[in-house]
Amino acid sequence: MTYCTAVLVEAGLVMIADTRTNAGLDNISTYRKLNLFQTPGDRVLTLASAGNLSVSQTVVSLLSEGLENPATGEVETIHRAPTMFRAAQLIGRVIRHVRNVDGPALEEAEVRFNCTFLFGGQIAGGPMRLYMIYSAGNFIECSQDAPFLQIGEHKYGKPILDRAVYHGTDLYDALKIALISMDSTMRSNLSVGLPIDIAVVRRDAIQPELIHRIEVGEPYFHDLRERWSTALRAAHMAIPTPPYGKPQVVGGRQRNGF
Repeated sequence: MTYCTAVLVEAGLVMIADTRTNAGLDNISTYRKLNLFQTPGDRVLTLASAGNLSVSQTVVSLLSEGLENPATGEVETIHRAPTMFRAAQLIGRVIRHVRNVDGPALEEAEVRFNCTFLFGGQIAGGPMRLYMIYSAGNFIECSQDAPFLQIGEHKYGKPILDRAVYHGTDLYDALKIALISMDSTMRSNLSVGLPIDIAVVRRDAIQPELIHRIEVGEPYFHDLRERWSTALRAAHMAIPTPPYGKPQVVGGRQRNGF
């Protein structure tokens, strides 16, 4: 299992991903799930993956090496896609190609073909965009009304994003909220864990502003986790206790609410 989230705000894009993979309780490893494709001044593209590691790694490799378009005979790569939309379409075609090639063998071995991607960034001359691409190769695009997407073990971190992120959120506030979302997921699911990879891309910069890995024991992330826990405890203590079931005095007699 994994957890990846991407937030697209007015100022730019934040994408984070954990690195934990496991093939059983005694086989836990660390693999990078957040990939960067960039050509200075031309494009900066981020791709985060969840699902079967062998499938996602094959997809990422083919995006760089290229896949022949049967209609034109041209070998297409993510480095030459003319727009973000066309790049998302290419990712979908690569996923379907990998399914056609490897799917039967995986099915025979009773291994599920499973991969999901978050794809975001900007190509010079076009807008910054963010997509979620499914294992069937189809995709949806992030909107201003809901300026984030998630893949993997998303249910624990979603309430944080729902309440705190909007299109006008500051870029680094978006990063902070995404990290709180990651912490909430890590506390509730042991299959998601450190290190965490981060990419921050400012709109129209056409280059990453921040590429960083949070390792175990990093002071800022440890402090963020402690402050968030303290803030939650203080918030719930500040809310009045529910009145339900408290004894009520009516006409000099005590009675319960039922």
